[in-house]
Amino acid sequence: MDVLAAQLGGLLKSHGLMLATAESCTGGGVAQAITDVAGSSSWFERGFVTYSNQSKHEMLGVSESAIAQHGAVSEAVVREMVAGALAKSSAQMALAVSGIAGPDGGTPDKPVGTVWFAWGLKHAATNAQRFQFPGNRAEVRAHAVHAALQGAIDLLNRRAELA
Repeated sequence: MDVLAAQLGGLLKSHGLMLATAESCTGGGVAQAITDVAGSSSWFERGFVTYSNQSKHEMLGVSESAIAQHGAVSEAVVREMVAGALAKSSAQMALAVSGIAGPDGGTPDKPVGTVWFAWGLKHAATNAQRFQFPGNRAEVRAHAVHAALQGAIDLLNRRAELA
């Protein structure tokens, strides 16, 4: 994770951007991977750990209707988590993750290992993607941290290609 987090940091610095994270199933794991990198305070603004539905609503402004209609593990909710992280921080980029790490909590529509991600830049479109990760709770969470970092790197690389 250190290599990915450092790579993300280099890209954020080169673009002059600060990052905020909004995490649920990873419980702050993305923020931890980021802050393991020396000097990350120059590109990491803050992290929100919003594990409960109430915290997603209170801290990030995720609508109760989105949670009720789509569930916390959904594209709609992670998109709203990104919007909330951008609105409630001074970061210009945010990422969000919400999933079912297990071993319980899965359903036929959303089995254990289902994780939704969103990555967005202030005043730009937000990208969202669903993954289905194998493994136990720790493995699903580790996969999710990796995917969150990689998705942010990919978004910044696409931004650079368009510039």
